[in-house]
Amino acid sequence: MTWQPVIGLEIHVHLKTRTKMFCRCELEYFAPENSRTCPVCLAHPGTLPVPNRRAIEMTILLGQALGCRVVEHAIFHRKHYFYPDLPKGYQISQYDEPLCVDGKLALPTAEGDIEVGIVRAHLEEDAAKNVHVGGAEGRIAGADRTLVDFNRAGTPLVEIVTAPDIHSADHAKRFLQLLRQTVVELGISDAEMEKGSLRFDVNVSVRPEGSEELRTRTELKNMNSFNFAAKGIERELQRQIQIYESGGEVIQETMHFDPGNESAPPLRSKEEAQDYRYLPEPDLVPLEPDRDLVERLRGELPDLPGERIKRLADEVGFETAEGLVTSGRDRLFDKVAGDRRDVANVLMNQFAATGVDPAAVNADELAKLIVARDQVPRHVFTEALAASGDPDFSAEPYLGDGQITDTSELESLVEKVLAENPQQVEDYRGGKEGLLGFFVGQVMKETEGRANPKLVNELLREKLKT
Repeated sequence: MTWQPVIGLEIHVHLKTRTKMFCRCELEYFAPENSRTCPVCLAHPGTLPVPNRRAIEMTILLGQALGCRVVEHAIFHRKHYFYPDLPKGYQISQYDEPLCVDGKLALPTAEGDIEVGIVRAHLEEDAAKNVHVGGAEGRIAGADRTLVDFNRAGTPLVEIVTAPDIHSADHAKRFLQLLRQTVVELGISDAEMEKGSLRFDVNVSVRPEGSEELRTRTELKNMNSFNFAAKGIERELQRQIQIYESGGEVIQETMHFDPGNESAPPLRSKEEAQDYRYLPEPDLVPLEPDRDLVERLRGELPDLPGERIKRLADEVGFETAEGLVTSGRDRLFDKVAGDRRDVANVLMNQFAATGVDPAAVNADELAKLIVARDQVPRHVFTEALAASGDPDFSAEPYLGDGQITDTSELESLVEKVLAENPQQVEDYRGGKEGLLGFFVGQVMKETEGRANPKLVNELLREKLKT
C-alpha cells in the first residue's frame, strides 16, 4: 500500500514587545534567573491581568499576512493544566473565539504553490522556562532534576495552527522557514530558535494514498531546528507505517524528539480540549478590534516573502530564489549589480559563510568584489567578504587597481555592450527591467570589476531610454 503523510503544525512565536502580556515586567532574554518577575506573572493572590495593546496589534498584523479574518469579538480563556512552569495552574490563552481565523499561506515549490490553511492565530501568555539539569544535553529525558526560571512566564506568544495540508517532511520544513521569514520581516519577532522565541510542534499521521480520512495523530515536541523537524517527521512516518502494516493501531500521544539519538520517546497521552477544562477568563473583557485599526495595519503589510520567491525564481531558479528570500539576503541581491546568477551564487555560498548582516553591506562595493573575484586569490576574496559589513568598507584595497570613474571611457563601454546584446536591449525596453543587472555585469567584466557600478547604472539607464 502507498501511504500519504498528513502533517499539521503548531508554531509558537514570541512577540517583540517591551513588556509581558498581562503585566509590566520588562522582557529581557538571558537576564539573571527570576529577575524579571512581579506579583502578576508569579500569580500572587488578588492580582489582575491587563492586556498588552502592542501585542494585540502585532497579532492582527500577523493574521492579515496569513490571510486570516480578524474577528470582531474575541475572548481570552483559562487553559488549565498543572505543571511546574505554570504558577497560576492555568494559562491565559484563547480557545473557541480567537483573534484571527480561517487564513491561508501559499507555500511556493518548484512544482507550483501549495495552499496551507491557517486554522487560527491566537494570543496567549508563555509559561516559565524549565531548566533540566543532568542527563543528556540538558533535556527532560534522563534529567536528574528540573529548575524553573519565571522570567519567561507571561511573555506575549502567538500560536499559529495550520490545517493538516502538508504532505511531506520537506514541505513542512520549507513552510516553517517561510513562516519564520514572514514573521521577522513583519518586525513582530526575532524568531530565533536558540533563544526560544520560535518553537514548533508537529502533528503527524498517515493514511492510504487517495483517502480523505484523518487517522490517529501523534504530536512531536522539542522541535528546535528545521532540519530536526524534517528528521523527526520522517522517523515518525516510518514508525506509523510499520505499525499499520503489521496490523497494529497508532496510539494518540505526545512524543519528545531527541535529535542526538533521532528517537522520540513518548511523554504522555495526547490531551484533547476537554482535558484542559477551558473556561472564559473572568478578569479580562472581550477584544473587539477597531475596524480602522485593522485597516491601518493591513496597509502596513510589506511585500511578503512568498511572492518574492516566485518573482526571483524565473531569474535565478527556484531553489536559489527560496534560499535568498528565506535567509533574508534577497534585498541585498536586488541592489548588487552584475550577472544575476553570479551574484546569487556568491550570496548563497561564500557570503553566507561569513555571517555578515546583509543589511550592513554596501551593494556597490560588493558588486566590485563579485565581478573581480576570478582576478584575486580566493583567500583575499573571502577576507573581503568577511569585512564587507564594516560601514567604511571599500573593495579597492582587495582589488589592486583603481576604480574607473571616467564617464567618457565608461560610456563607450556601455555602448559596446548594448550593441553586442540587441535582443536583451529589446527585452528591457519591452518591460524586463531586471536585465539592467545583466548589462551592468557585462560592463564590469569588460573592466575586470574596476568600473564604478553606480556610474555604470546611470549611464545604462540613460542609454536604454532611447
